[in-house]
Amino acid sequence: MRYFVLLSALFITVSAQAAPFENGDATKGKAIVDKQCSSCHISMYKGDGSGVYTRADHKVKTSSQLKARISGCNANTGAGMFPEDETDVGAYLNKTYYKFK
Repeated sequence: MRYFVLLSALFITVSAQAAPFENGDATKGKAIVDKQCSSCHISMYKGDGSGVYTRADHKVKTSSQLKARISGCNANTGAGMFPEDETDVGAYLNKTYYKFK
Protein backbone atom coordinates (compact mmCIF):
# COMPACT_ATOMS: atom_id res chain seq x y z
CA MET A 1 0.00 0.00 0.00
CA ARG A 2 2.82 2.41 0.87
CA TYR A 3 4.40 1.73 -2.54
CA PHE A 4 1.11 2.63 -4.25
CA VAL A 5 0.85 5.90 -2.30
CA LEU A 6 4.44 6.88 -3.15
CA LEU A 7 3.97 5.98 -6.80
CA SER A 8 0.73 7.98 -6.92
CA ALA A 9 2.42 11.01 -5.35
CA LEU A 10 5.24 10.80 -7.86
CA PHE A 11 2.79 10.58 -10.76
CA ILE A 12 0.85 13.60 -9.52
CA THR A 13 4.06 15.60 -9.07
CA VAL A 14 5.32 14.73 -12.56
CA SER A 15 1.91 15.45 -14.07
CA ALA A 16 1.72 18.83 -12.38
CA GLN A 17 5.12 19.76 -13.78
CA ALA A 18 4.51 18.29 -17.23
CA ALA A 19 2.48 21.16 -18.62
CA PRO A 20 2.87 24.31 -16.53
CA PHE A 21 0.40 26.38 -18.58
CA GLU A 22 -1.84 23.62 -19.92
CA ASN A 23 -5.01 25.59 -19.16
CA GLY A 24 -3.74 28.64 -21.00
CA ASP A 25 -4.53 29.70 -24.54
CA ALA A 26 -1.34 30.75 -26.31
CA THR A 27 -3.25 32.59 -29.04
CA LYS A 28 -5.03 34.76 -26.47
CA GLY A 29 -1.73 35.15 -24.63
CA LYS A 30 -0.01 36.52 -27.72
CA ALA A 31 -2.78 39.09 -28.16
CA ILE A 32 -2.39 40.17 -24.54
CA VAL A 33 1.40 40.42 -24.85
CA ASP A 34 1.06 42.47 -28.04
CA LYS A 35 -1.44 44.83 -26.40
CA GLN A 36 -0.25 45.01 -22.79
CA CYS A 37 3.44 44.10 -22.66
CA SER A 38 5.24 44.87 -25.90
CA SER A 39 5.43 48.66 -25.59
CA CYS A 40 7.30 48.43 -22.28
CA HIS A 41 9.57 45.67 -23.55
CA ILE A 42 10.30 47.60 -26.73
CA SER A 43 11.31 50.67 -24.73
CA MET A 44 13.59 48.53 -22.56
CA TYR A 45 15.07 46.16 -25.17
CA LYS A 46 14.42 47.90 -28.51
CA GLY A 47 13.41 46.05 -31.66
CA ASP A 48 10.28 43.99 -31.13
CA GLY A 49 10.87 43.69 -27.37
CA SER A 50 11.52 39.95 -27.44
CA GLY A 51 15.02 40.58 -26.13
CA VAL A 52 13.58 40.40 -22.62
CA TYR A 53 12.89 36.71 -23.25
CA THR A 54 15.95 35.81 -25.29
CA ARG A 55 18.78 37.72 -23.60
CA ALA A 56 21.74 35.63 -22.47
CA ASP A 57 21.33 36.60 -18.81
CA HIS A 58 17.60 35.92 -18.65
CA LYS A 59 16.30 35.63 -15.13
CA VAL A 60 13.45 33.19 -15.75
CA LYS A 61 14.69 29.62 -15.50
CA THR A 62 11.58 27.71 -14.38
CA SER A 63 7.86 27.81 -15.06
CA SER A 64 7.28 28.98 -11.48
CA GLN A 65 9.61 31.93 -12.06
CA LEU A 66 7.79 32.74 -15.30
CA LYS A 67 4.43 32.71 -13.50
CA ALA A 68 5.85 34.99 -10.80
CA ARG A 69 7.38 37.36 -13.36
CA ILE A 70 4.09 37.66 -15.25
CA SER A 71 2.19 38.35 -12.03
CA GLY A 72 4.79 40.86 -10.94
CA CYS A 73 4.71 42.74 -14.23
CA ASN A 74 0.92 42.74 -14.15
CA ALA A 75 0.86 44.20 -10.65
CA ASN A 76 3.70 46.68 -11.17
CA THR A 77 2.38 48.07 -14.44
CA GLY A 78 -1.31 48.05 -13.55
CA ALA A 79 -2.04 46.03 -16.69
CA GLY A 80 -5.25 44.73 -15.15
CA MET A 81 -4.88 41.14 -16.28
CA PHE A 82 -7.04 38.52 -14.63
CA PRO A 83 -5.44 35.25 -13.44
CA GLU A 84 -6.65 33.47 -16.58
CA ASP A 85 -5.03 36.20 -18.70
CA GLU A 86 -1.75 35.61 -16.88
CA THR A 87 -2.07 31.89 -17.63
CA ASP A 88 -2.69 32.66 -21.30
CA VAL A 89 0.39 34.91 -21.38
CA GLY A 90 2.39 32.14 -19.72
CA ALA A 91 1.16 29.63 -22.29
CA TYR A 92 2.24 31.93 -25.14
CA LEU A 93 5.64 32.79 -23.66
CA ASN A 94 6.34 29.19 -22.75
CA LYS A 95 5.36 27.92 -26.20
CA THR A 96 7.28 30.63 -28.03
CA TYR A 97 10.41 31.18 -25.91
CA TYR A 98 10.89 29.10 -22.79
CA LYS A 99 9.72 25.55 -23.60
CA PHE A 100 9.32 24.48 -19.97
CA LYS A 101 7.96 20.96 -19.64
